[in-house]
Formats: sequence, C-alpha cells, structure tokens
Amino acid sequence: MTNLMAKKYHVFIGSTLDDLKNERRILPRIVMELGHIPVTVDCFDMSNGNDQLLIKKNLEECDYYLALIAHKLGPQGAKSSLETECAWAVKKGVPVIALIIDEKARWKAAKKEQEPEARQKLEDFKKKLADHTHETWLNASDLGQKAQSLLIQEMNLNPRAGWICAAQAIDPSVANELSRLSVENEDLKQQIRLNSGDIGGKIREQMKQVLKLMALNKVFLSFYYSGGDNWENTRQFRYLRIFKLLAPELSLGKTPGEISRFLGNVLNPDLEKTVRKNYPTPSNTIKKLMADFALLKLVKHSGQGDNEVWKITEYGEEVFSAYRMRQMERTFTKNARGK
Repeated sequence: MTNLMAKKYHVFIGSTLDDLKNERRILPRIVMELGHIPVTVDCFDMSNGNDQLLIKKNLEECDYYLALIAHKLGPQGAKSSLETECAWAVKKGVPVIALIIDEKARWKAAKKEQEPEARQKLEDFKKKLADHTHETWLNASDLGQKAQSLLIQEMNLNPRAGWICAAQAIDPSVANELSRLSVENEDLKQQIRLNSGDIGGKIREQMKQVLKLMALNKVFLSFYYSGGDNWENTRQFRYLRIFKLLAPELSLGKTPGEISRFLGNVLNPDLEKTVRKNYPTPSNTIKKLMADFALLKLVKHSGQGDNEVWKITEYGEEVFSAYRMRQMERTFTKNARGK
C-alpha cells in the first residue's frame, strides 16, 4: 500500500536569465533537497516556435510554477518569457509561487531596467506576482531560505496530484476500501470530538505547551564543508524551526545521517560553500535533537546503528498541523489589520 506522502512534484522554475545566473542555480537544488523534481528552460530558445510549444507543454504538466525576479524583465516592446510562462501557468491553474527581490537589496545598476517605460512594465508585473503566494529576498542566502519555506508551505496547504512510482500505484479496489475506511474514521473522530470535549481541550493545551517549549529552547549547530578541515559557522537555532523543517521529511522516515545532511543543506549559512555529504552537522547534536523530540512524543525510531530510522508520530503530525494553523491565522489577522 502506498504512502500518499511518497508523491513527487514537478516544480517549473522561471526567471530572467542574464541578470540572475547565480541566483537561479540555488532553486533547483532547493527543490531536489525537498525530494521533488525541478524543471528549467535554460537549454531552450523562446524565439523558436517549437521550443515554445515544448516549454508550454512541460509547464502545464508541472505541479507548481516558481517565478524568480529582480530588476529586469525583458526586451522592451515585447512580452518577456517570464510573463509568458506566468500567463500559461495561471491559465492552466498551476499555482504560482513568486520570489521578488526586495527594494532594499544591494544590486548592480547594470542589472536594472534603465528606461522609464521598462521600469513601469516591470513594476506592473511584480504587482501581478504579488497577488500569488510570494516573498521578497535580499541576497542568495535569504533567497534559498525563502524558496524552501514557500515550497513547503504551498505543498502542505495546496497539495497537487504529483506522481508516484508505477510499481506503488494503488489498486482500484484498495483505493475504494481506503476511501470507505477514511469516511468511517472521520465519523469516529467526530464522535470523539463531540463526546470528549474536555479531553480535546487538554490535548490542545498540551500541544500549545510543546510548541512553547520548542520556541524557547535552542541548539547550536556547526557545519563541515567539502574540503574543510574543521567545523565552521556555528549558529544557534530554535527547536521549533528545526521541527517545522523536519516534520514533512520524517513522514517516510530518515536515518540520523540523512537528517544531518538535510539540515546541513537547508540551514547552511554560507551558500558559497558546499557542505560535505557525510554528517555535515555533528552526529551527537543530531542524536540529542531527535532524543529531545522523542521525549516530547513528536518522533519515534526503529532499528539500531546503521539501520536506525526516525519517523514522525501521529501526535507529531498533529502538533505540526496546529503550528501551521497558528501561522496561517496570524498571517490572516495581520493582512486584515493592514486593509
């Protein structure tokens, strides 16, 4: 039987090419680190009609469209490839995720639109992108973190069809049985909620306490880079930040080495350096983190030694869900006050 979390998403990455060569290299890596598949158009020619049709077909088959933009849009008097791709995505119903450069970011004048008409066209397009899920970024490091956060958020709040290995596809009879059991399970949960209000209240209060503990407690993480000879860039991270990053990853289970590698790549404070593959963050720190999460009943492990695997518990998933709900409620309240 297939775990639905095993699905993979295709993420189409669009941006202007010349002014964002270095920045756009970050995004495919972020997508792959999250376990999904990046799609780019670097090898295609938008002036070629056949290439355009192929790009359009690939984009429309993707699950998400990730748009990266700075201070350039495209040739004056013509519709840019980024505008064209975004229009295709919107028309096909592909969710758009935008990464828009912050106006405070340091940027070379040579990589900015010079003509007033071109600048106005750029600003108009940025406003359109801001109608979708978006964040602003200041530099390469900030871009990597914002991209990772937005993708996790969108994939959790707006899950798409994605794909799974054909060998794991669910038989129709099994799918029907799962559907029946799901409805039955929801009915039982509803009865429990109606008949056990006090218990539900205590559980919610317990979750709040767990989230508070993780927000207050911190851990130091150091990073070991390829070609390095010692630990570097020691930084302090809240338990809550690490848990929100790991929660989606632990649905299928990860070894301590895989957890170390994931955190090393995602939290790396120096994107100019590549972390080493084998335990880029200290193994003893990873063991301490997972033991503390287990103490809070958020994760559990099986096996020992090289076969040790950590997975999120049902309670851990509920805590993560409660955290995400709080985040969305705060965002909604903040937006409502700003209007």
